[in-house]
Amino acid sequence: MRLAPHLHRIGNDIVAAYLVVTDDGVTVIDAGLPGHWKDLVRELADLGLSPADVKGVVLTHGDSDHIGFAERLRREYGVPVYVHEADAHRARTGEKPKVATGPMKLRPTLGFFAYAVRKRAIPTTYVAEVVEVRDGDVLELPGSPAVVAMPGHSPGSIAVHVPVADAVFVGDALTTRHVLTGRTGLQPAPFTDDPAEASASLERLTGLRVGWVLPGHGAPWRGSVAAVAAEVRRAGA
Repeated sequence: MRLAPHLHRIGNDIVAAYLVVTDDGVTVIDAGLPGHWKDLVRELADLGLSPADVKGVVLTHGDSDHIGFAERLRREYGVPVYVHEADAHRARTGEKPKVATGPMKLRPTLGFFAYAVRKRAIPTTYVAEVVEVRDGDVLELPGSPAVVAMPGHSPGSIAVHVPVADAVFVGDALTTRHVLTGRTGLQPAPFTDDPAEASASLERLTGLRVGWVLPGHGAPWRGSVAAVAAEVRRAGA
């Protein structure tokens, strides 16, 4: 789905991944679930492209519903996979702490897990080799994505700022659709390691000049980024 010049989304409001498309090739932001591979290939084909045109995958963090087809791109096409150094082990192994899920409603929770099964979330294919990044890095990839550390959901959660796409990709630093309750709108994401740290990290978005805030779960959001932190905190209160 084309959202704007240079900006495409695959998946849906349950699980999404994004493509930044320039004349230099494609940068993939997050890799959804393994079954999103067909969506990726279809979206690229509609643009007259193929997976060989992908120059890199940037993961907002190392959770299984974000690393989906990353290893396939790396193994079959030699595409490097970038992740913050604090989440590198998680992306390679899946090891992570157990966290409280918080509120749940039966229908959206079942819908989330049913969708994950349809998109072949089990077994998870972890990323055998990653390129570790740090806060402030600007990657030599299409769109020149910049790394903004957003610890809290996981130690190595990041936002990815891509000026050419007028967008910041936030992964699970926040959500616009809670996968366990179905509630929509800006709000904290579930399965967060350290909710207080995640809330504090939202301030790092306020200085960015973008028109799109793009979460890994939920509808793309447009508006003043300066208001995002306050709205997420208000929703989580």
